[in-house]
Amino acid sequence: MSANEDQEMELEALRSIYEGDESFRELSPVSFQYRIGENGDPKAFLIEISWTETYPQTPPIISMNAFFNNTISSAVKQSILAKLQEAVEIHLGTAMTYTLFEYAKDNKEQFMENHHPINSTIPISSIISVETPNTAPSSKKKDKKEQLSKAQKRKLADKTDHKGQLPRGWNWVDVVKKLKPLYPPVGRTVFCSEDRDIVQAHIVAPR
Repeated sequence: MSANEDQEMELEALRSIYEGDESFRELSPVSFQYRIGENGDPKAFLIEISWTETYPQTPPIISMNAFFNNTISSAVKQSILAKLQEAVEIHLGTAMTYTLFEYAKDNKEQFMENHHPINSTIPISSIISVETPNTAPSSKKKDKKEQLSKAQKRKLADKTDHKGQLPRGWNWVDVVKKLKPLYPPVGRTVFCSEDRDIVQAHIVAPR
């Protein structure tokens, strides 16, 4: 029986055996994948077997380069491939694709005993640095400084000296006028500063 005839028979057998099996995938009539383990299983891995033109008289090509295996270290992959190659040597010359898949399923825990998931991507947090401001911008607007009209500025200038200071006694008031509604005039006038820190009076004797 020729290699092509052997491959045709094995292909029919694989399609029959794995019909409806979601773990099995036929990439082409001479290339197949099988997922060992369930989806979400941290120890699951995927094996790809491709037939050469002279298979099964010559070994098939076994690969674990599928993206599904991106969290498995190279050392673990090489260990699994080495064990599968040992099985190939035993079954060389016979239809072995099904046998290799089942061998991997039966020895999954042993194959993955040294497996420690590795990160295949760089965390976003290590690429993007988010800066948080120390203080939030104040939502309160600064009070606008009161603007004086030209007339108000001129009036204020008339009250001040050449240094811009208000003259002494500018805010003195007539105490008698303030007390007039309560007391009758006493014939003297007293001026007192409204500033509590300054007490100053001018007494005018009656004439």
